[in-house]
Amino acid sequence: MTAPAHRPRLGVFKFASCDGCQLTLLDCEDELLAIAGEVDIAHFLEGSSAVAPGPYDLSLVEGSITTPDDAERIRRVRAESRRLVTIGACATAGGIQALRNFADVEEFTRTVYATPRYIDALATSTPVSAHVTVDFELRGCPIDRGQLVEVITAFLHGRRPDVPGHSVCFACKRRGTVCVTVAHGTPCLGPVTHAGCGALCPAYGRGCYGCFGPSRSTNLPAYIPVLRRDDMDDRDIERVLRTYNAAAFEDPSVRETRP
Repeated sequence: MTAPAHRPRLGVFKFASCDGCQLTLLDCEDELLAIAGEVDIAHFLEGSSAVAPGPYDLSLVEGSITTPDDAERIRRVRAESRRLVTIGACATAGGIQALRNFADVEEFTRTVYATPRYIDALATSTPVSAHVTVDFELRGCPIDRGQLVEVITAFLHGRRPDVPGHSVCFACKRRGTVCVTVAHGTPCLGPVTHAGCGALCPAYGRGCYGCFGPSRSTNLPAYIPVLRRDDMDDRDIERVLRTYNAAAFEDPSVRETRP
């Protein structure tokens, strides 16, 4: 009798996040059934309480690193993973919780908690790549399920994921959406934001909020004067840039994802 072929082992892990990107995987429905038939889902607490130990051929990691325990655990996940892919704004750029990076976390804990000495948190919320080597970053808040399926399929077949690195403006052109900045003077982060959402907000007459983070081709300094032209002051610009991907804008250079 022929021995059964080894199925790649998939692990899905959560750190500081809202679980939205893991739910995107569960929302794949028919695609998820096909994926489940090709892999052994060894660790995915959002989907099953059954857990198998590593190693894992591919690990998907959601969430930012915000506590000393997180920092230690992500190193263990990395050690047990042949390939590690971060999914979502929290894992790739610190997430909304990275707004704490620009304030005093100790002051927050004293204000919110009656006994702050029991709170063990890092001063900053950082992306996973600040702690371990990451093989690919899939952006979004939440991620796009089509891109997620593409990334999983690509890694299972040993090829580079086909995830475009262009800006949201290209997506607007493709769906025939009139530019909200040109037509209405609406502030929009589309020119400097990674595509993947399908240009949803501009399609409804709203400016892009930048939830997919900075695109690879971003020339942010050149775009700041355009935002100022739309009656935004420095504080407004700072606020919109930091909303979903705060840690991505701490360094003026934009990191490029790589397989």
